[in-house]
Amino acid sequence: MSSRELTEWIAFANFEPFGAEAEYLGHAITASTVANVNRPKKKKAYKPDDFMPKFGKRKQSVEQMIQFAATMTVGLGGKDLRQTDGE
Repeated sequence: MSSRELTEWIAFANFEPFGAEAEYLGHAITASTVANVNRPKKKKAYKPDDFMPKFGKRKQSVEQMIQFAATMTVGLGGKDLRQTDGE
């Protein structure tokens, strides 16, 4: 995929979301509708965002990040240049 094509897909996704996030939004709209129909009259209305999953980023130490990068590099066929072969 070229840089231009990737840029076009990113722009398209900003106007027409697709994939898991779009599916979550549809379910969140349904959940907020059901919750609002059944909520007490004096209670604040729910918004779809109240039902969107929130995937937080895990905090990692520098050592964990380096280990992950090294694992991915080797796993994708690269070489960990930090290791020496007795040279």
